[in-house]
Amino acid sequence: MAKVTISSVIDAPVEKVWALIRDFNGLPSWHPRMVESQIEDGKDASTIGCVRNFQLASGARIREKLLDFSDQNFLVSYSILETPQPITNHKATLQLRRVTDGDRTYAEWTASFDAAPEEAEKLAEGMGANVFQGGFNALKTHFAGQG
Repeated sequence: MAKVTISSVIDAPVEKVWALIRDFNGLPSWHPRMVESQIEDGKDASTIGCVRNFQLASGARIREKLLDFSDQNFLVSYSILETPQPITNHKATLQLRRVTDGDRTYAEWTASFDAAPEEAEKLAEGMGANVFQGGFNALKTHFAGQG
C-alpha cells in the first residue's frame, strides 16, 4: 500500500479556510486542477455516501465517494471510485486544525492506495505535489492579504 501525506500552514483562520473547502462538490471553486463537479443522484454534498463526479483541467473524470464529514473537526474523508490512474483501494482525508499563533490554519491531506509496486512511489509523489500541495498553494494564494 502506498501512502502520501502533505501538510501546510495557511495564513487564515481555520473557520475561513473550512468555509471554502467544506463543500464536497466545491473543488472547482478553489482547486485549479478541477474545472467542474456535480453530486450524483441529487444528494446533498455533506451526505455520507454521496458521490462527486468531477472533471480535471486535463479532461479526465474522477468519481469520489464521501466517507466522513465533520464541521466540528474540520475534516472530510473520501475514496476514489473511478480514476484514470492505475490505483485501487484509495482513501484520503483532508483535515484542518487551528494554529493559535497568528490565527492560521494547519492543513493536512493524507491518502493511501494500492498500485503496482513499480508505479506506487511515482503515483504518490504526483498526488502529493499536484493534487494536495497544488490545492494548498491555491488556498494560500486565495487568502493572501485577507488577514
